[in-house]
Amino acid sequence: MMGAPGRLPTLEVEHIVVRFDGLLAIADLNFTVEEGEIVGLIGPNGAGKTTAFNVITGFLRPTEGRVLYRGTPLRGLKPHQIAGLGLVRTFQRTSVFQTRTVFDNVLTALHRRGHTTVWDALLRLPRGNAEERRLREQARELLQLVGLERHAGERAGALPYGDQRLLGVALALAAQPSMLLLDEPVSGMNATETARFMKLLADIRRLGTTILLVEHHMPMVMGVSERVIVLNYGRIIAEGTPAAIQNDPEVIRAYLGQKAKHA
Repeated sequence: MMGAPGRLPTLEVEHIVVRFDGLLAIADLNFTVEEGEIVGLIGPNGAGKTTAFNVITGFLRPTEGRVLYRGTPLRGLKPHQIAGLGLVRTFQRTSVFQTRTVFDNVLTALHRRGHTTVWDALLRLPRGNAEERRLREQARELLQLVGLERHAGERAGALPYGDQRLLGVALALAAQPSMLLLDEPVSGMNATETARFMKLLADIRRLGTTILLVEHHMPMVMGVSERVIVLNYGRIIAEGTPAAIQNDPEVIRAYLGQKAKHA
Protein backbone atom coordinates (compact mmCIF):
# COMPACT_ATOMS: atom_id res chain seq x y z
CA MET A 1 0.00 0.00 0.00
CA MET A 2 1.33 3.43 -0.94
CA GLY A 3 0.96 6.75 0.82
CA ALA A 4 -0.33 10.04 -0.49
CA PRO A 5 -0.19 10.64 -4.28
CA GLY A 6 2.93 12.48 -5.44
CA ARG A 7 5.21 11.33 -2.64
CA LEU A 8 8.50 9.68 -3.49
CA PRO A 9 9.63 6.43 -1.88
CA THR A 10 12.31 6.94 0.75
CA LEU A 11 12.59 3.30 1.83
CA GLU A 12 11.74 0.27 -0.27
CA VAL A 13 11.81 -3.20 1.30
CA GLU A 14 11.53 -5.80 -1.45
CA HIS A 15 10.92 -9.53 -0.92
CA ILE A 16 13.05 -9.79 2.21
CA VAL A 17 13.48 -13.31 3.57
CA VAL A 18 15.53 -14.10 6.70
CA ARG A 19 16.34 -17.62 7.88
CA PHE A 20 18.31 -18.56 10.99
CA ASP A 21 19.57 -22.16 10.82
CA GLY A 22 16.50 -23.21 8.89
CA LEU A 23 14.08 -21.18 11.03
CA LEU A 24 12.09 -18.69 8.95
CA ALA A 25 12.18 -15.34 10.79
CA ILE A 26 10.88 -13.15 7.95
CA ALA A 27 8.97 -14.38 4.92
CA ASP A 28 8.74 -12.25 1.76
CA LEU A 29 8.54 -8.86 3.46
CA ASN A 30 7.45 -6.04 1.16
CA PHE A 31 6.64 -2.46 2.10
CA THR A 32 7.46 1.12 1.21
CA VAL A 33 7.86 4.22 3.37
CA GLU A 34 7.37 7.44 1.48
CA GLU A 35 8.99 10.79 2.02
CA GLY A 36 7.63 12.63 5.05
CA GLU A 37 5.56 9.73 6.38
CA ILE A 38 5.35 8.42 9.92
CA VAL A 39 4.80 4.66 9.66
CA GLY A 40 4.30 2.28 12.58
CA LEU A 41 5.54 -1.33 12.43
CA ILE A 42 3.74 -3.46 15.03
CA GLY A 43 3.23 -7.09 15.93
CA PRO A 44 3.53 -9.61 18.77
CA ASN A 45 6.88 -10.43 20.35
CA GLY A 46 8.90 -12.51 17.89
CA ALA A 47 6.95 -11.25 14.87
CA GLY A 48 10.14 -10.09 13.12
CA LYS A 49 10.08 -6.33 13.79
CA THR A 50 13.59 -5.94 15.18
CA THR A 51 14.92 -8.40 12.59
CA ALA A 52 13.46 -6.16 9.89
CA PHE A 53 15.14 -3.12 11.47
CA ASN A 54 18.45 -4.97 11.58
CA VAL A 55 18.18 -5.87 7.89
CA ILE A 56 17.28 -2.32 6.88
CA THR A 57 20.17 -0.77 8.82
CA GLY A 58 22.86 -3.25 7.79
CA PHE A 59 23.25 -5.17 11.06
CA LEU A 60 21.91 -8.33 9.41
CA ARG A 61 22.18 -9.57 5.83
CA PRO A 62 18.93 -11.02 4.47
CA THR A 63 18.76 -14.51 3.01
CA GLU A 64 16.87 -13.10 0.04
CA GLY A 65 15.57 -9.76 -1.18
CA ARG A 66 16.88 -6.21 -1.08
CA VAL A 67 16.43 -2.85 0.61
CA LEU A 68 16.69 0.47 -1.24
CA TYR A 69 17.10 3.86 0.38
CA ARG A 70 16.28 6.74 -1.92
CA GLY A 71 16.86 4.37 -4.82
CA THR A 72 20.25 3.14 -3.57
CA PRO A 73 20.55 -0.61 -2.83
CA LEU A 74 21.89 -1.12 0.71
CA ARG A 75 23.08 -4.73 0.41
CA GLY A 76 26.71 -5.05 1.45
CA LEU A 77 26.89 -1.65 3.15
CA LYS A 78 28.00 -1.48 6.77
CA PRO A 79 25.73 0.20 9.37
CA HIS A 80 27.88 3.36 9.53
CA GLN A 81 27.79 3.64 5.74
CA ILE A 82 24.00 3.37 5.74
CA ALA A 83 23.82 6.00 8.50
CA GLY A 84 26.05 8.19 6.35
CA LEU A 85 23.39 8.06 3.63
CA GLY A 86 20.90 9.56 6.09
CA LEU A 87 19.17 6.42 7.39
CA VAL A 88 19.70 6.45 11.17
CA ARG A 89 18.25 4.27 13.92
CA THR A 90 17.86 4.23 17.67
CA PHE A 91 17.92 1.07 19.78
CA GLN A 92 15.66 -0.45 22.46
CA ARG A 93 18.40 0.11 25.04
CA THR A 94 19.72 3.61 25.59
CA SER A 95 23.20 4.21 24.18
CA VAL A 96 24.30 7.50 25.70
CA PHE A 97 27.70 8.35 27.21
CA GLN A 98 26.71 7.81 30.81
CA THR A 99 29.54 9.72 32.52
CA ARG A 100 29.49 12.80 30.28
CA THR A 101 27.11 15.74 30.45
CA VAL A 102 23.98 15.86 28.35
CA PHE A 103 25.44 18.77 26.36
CA ASP A 104 28.74 16.96 25.75
CA ASN A 105 26.87 13.87 24.56
CA VAL A 106 25.22 15.87 21.80
CA LEU A 107 28.36 17.88 21.01
CA THR A 108 30.36 14.66 20.62
CA ALA A 109 27.76 13.29 18.21
CA LEU A 110 27.87 16.51 16.20
CA HIS A 111 31.67 16.46 16.03
CA ARG A 112 31.43 13.23 14.08
CA ARG A 113 29.93 15.27 11.23
CA GLY A 114 32.23 18.28 11.66
CA HIS A 115 34.51 19.58 8.91
CA THR A 116 37.53 20.72 10.87
CA THR A 117 40.72 18.73 11.42
CA VAL A 118 42.29 17.75 14.71
CA TRP A 119 44.98 20.40 14.11
CA ASP A 120 42.32 23.10 13.64
CA ALA A 121 40.98 22.29 17.10
CA LEU A 122 44.31 21.80 18.86
CA LEU A 123 45.89 24.96 17.46
CA ARG A 124 42.66 26.95 17.87
CA LEU A 125 42.81 28.08 14.26
CA PRO A 126 40.03 30.47 13.17
CA ARG A 127 38.33 27.81 11.09
CA GLY A 128 38.29 25.47 14.09
CA ASN A 129 36.93 28.17 16.41
CA ALA A 130 34.11 29.03 14.01
CA GLU A 131 33.21 25.37 13.58
CA GLU A 132 33.17 24.82 17.34
CA ARG A 133 30.82 27.76 17.86
CA ARG A 134 28.52 26.43 15.15
CA LEU A 135 28.44 22.93 16.64
CA ARG A 136 27.79 24.21 20.15
CA GLU A 137 24.85 26.25 18.86
CA GLN A 138 23.50 23.18 17.07
CA ALA A 139 23.84 21.18 20.29
CA ARG A 140 21.77 23.76 22.16
CA GLU A 141 19.13 23.71 19.41
CA LEU A 142 18.88 19.91 19.50
CA LEU A 143 18.51 19.89 23.28
CA GLN A 144 15.79 22.50 23.00
CA LEU A 145 14.02 20.43 20.34
CA VAL A 146 13.89 17.31 22.54
CA GLY A 147 13.13 19.31 25.70
CA LEU A 148 16.38 18.67 27.57
CA GLU A 149 17.97 22.13 27.50
CA ARG A 150 17.49 22.56 31.26
CA HIS A 151 19.50 19.34 31.82
CA ALA A 152 22.44 20.35 29.60
CA GLY A 153 24.98 20.40 32.43
CA GLU A 154 23.82 17.19 34.12
CA ARG A 155 25.52 13.82 33.81
CA ALA A 156 23.65 11.78 31.20
CA GLY A 157 23.63 8.65 33.36
CA ALA A 158 21.79 10.52 36.12
CA LEU A 159 18.82 11.40 33.90
CA PRO A 160 15.50 9.61 34.40
CA TYR A 161 15.04 6.77 31.93
CA GLY A 162 12.54 8.69 29.81
CA ASP A 163 14.94 11.61 29.44
CA GLN A 164 17.74 9.23 28.47
CA ARG A 165 15.51 8.01 25.65
CA LEU A 166 15.04 11.62 24.53
CA LEU A 167 18.80 12.14 24.63
CA GLY A 168 19.21 9.06 22.45
CA VAL A 169 16.92 10.70 19.88
CA ALA A 170 18.99 13.90 20.06
CA LEU A 171 22.13 11.87 19.34
CA ALA A 172 20.43 10.28 16.33
CA LEU A 173 19.28 13.68 15.08
CA ALA A 174 22.85 14.97 15.37
CA ALA A 175 23.62 12.71 12.40
CA GLN A 176 21.18 14.84 10.35
CA PRO A 177 19.06 11.90 9.17
CA SER A 178 16.56 12.19 6.37
CA MET A 179 14.94 9.05 7.80
CA LEU A 180 14.81 7.97 11.44
CA LEU A 181 14.09 4.40 12.61
CA LEU A 182 12.90 4.28 16.22
CA ASP A 183 12.96 0.96 18.09
CA GLU A 184 10.43 1.04 20.98
CA PRO A 185 11.12 4.72 21.75
CA VAL A 186 8.58 5.10 24.58
CA SER A 187 9.40 1.84 26.34
CA GLY A 188 9.56 2.59 30.06
CA MET A 189 8.06 6.07 29.75
CA ASN A 190 5.10 7.21 31.83
CA ALA A 191 1.99 8.80 30.31
CA THR A 192 3.33 12.36 30.54
CA GLU A 193 6.66 11.42 28.96
CA THR A 194 4.89 9.49 26.20
CA ALA A 195 2.71 12.51 25.38
CA ARG A 196 5.84 14.69 25.19
CA PHE A 197 7.45 12.18 22.87
CA MET A 198 4.43 12.11 20.56
CA LYS A 199 4.69 15.89 20.23
CA LEU A 200 8.42 15.57 19.55
CA LEU A 201 7.74 13.15 16.67
CA ALA A 202 5.40 15.69 15.11
CA ASP A 203 8.11 18.35 15.45
CA ILE A 204 10.75 16.08 13.88
CA ARG A 205 8.45 15.31 11.00
CA ARG A 206 7.87 19.02 10.40
CA LEU A 207 11.64 19.35 9.96
CA GLY A 208 11.34 17.02 6.97
CA THR A 209 12.42 13.72 8.55
CA THR A 210 10.68 10.49 7.54
CA ILE A 211 10.00 8.14 10.47
CA LEU A 212 9.54 4.37 10.80
CA LEU A 213 8.88 3.17 14.35
CA VAL A 214 8.51 -0.14 16.15
CA GLU A 215 6.47 0.20 19.32
CA HIS A 216 4.19 -1.83 21.59
CA HIS A 217 2.38 1.20 23.03
CA MET A 218 -0.70 1.10 20.82
CA PRO A 219 -2.25 4.48 21.70
CA MET A 220 1.07 6.13 20.84
CA VAL A 221 1.43 4.25 17.52
CA MET A 222 -2.15 4.92 16.49
CA GLY A 223 -1.85 8.55 17.56
CA VAL A 224 1.21 9.45 15.49
CA SER A 225 1.24 7.10 12.49
CA GLU A 226 -0.27 7.84 9.11
CA ARG A 227 0.04 4.18 8.22
CA VAL A 228 0.51 1.02 10.27
CA ILE A 229 2.08 -2.25 9.10
CA VAL A 230 1.31 -5.39 11.14
CA LEU A 231 3.70 -8.35 11.25
CA ASN A 232 2.91 -11.80 12.59
CA TYR A 233 5.28 -14.78 12.30
CA GLY A 234 7.47 -12.78 9.90
CA ARG A 235 4.65 -11.92 7.49
CA ILE A 236 2.63 -8.78 6.90
CA ILE A 237 -0.95 -9.58 7.83
CA ALA A 238 -2.37 -6.06 7.45
CA GLU A 239 -1.40 -2.56 6.33
CA GLY A 240 -3.45 0.61 6.42
CA THR A 241 -4.56 3.63 8.40
CA PRO A 242 -4.69 3.36 12.20
CA ALA A 243 -8.49 3.26 12.07
CA ALA A 244 -8.48 0.41 9.54
CA ILE A 245 -5.89 -1.57 11.50
CA GLN A 246 -7.78 -1.25 14.79
CA ASN A 247 -10.87 -2.73 13.14
CA ASP A 248 -9.16 -5.46 11.09
CA PRO A 249 -10.45 -8.86 12.35
CA GLU A 250 -7.19 -10.69 11.59
CA VAL A 251 -5.12 -8.08 13.45
CA ILE A 252 -7.46 -8.23 16.43
CA ARG A 253 -7.18 -12.02 16.56
CA ALA A 254 -3.41 -12.05 16.13
CA TYR A 255 -2.33 -9.14 18.24
CA LEU A 256 -4.51 -6.31 19.43
CA GLY A 257 -7.27 -8.22 21.24
CA GLN A 258 -10.93 -7.31 21.28
CA LYS A 259 -10.49 -4.40 23.69
CA ALA A 260 -7.98 -2.73 21.37
CA LYS A 261 -10.75 -1.87 18.91
CA HIS A 262 -11.67 0.91 21.29
CA ALA A 263 -8.14 1.95 22.32
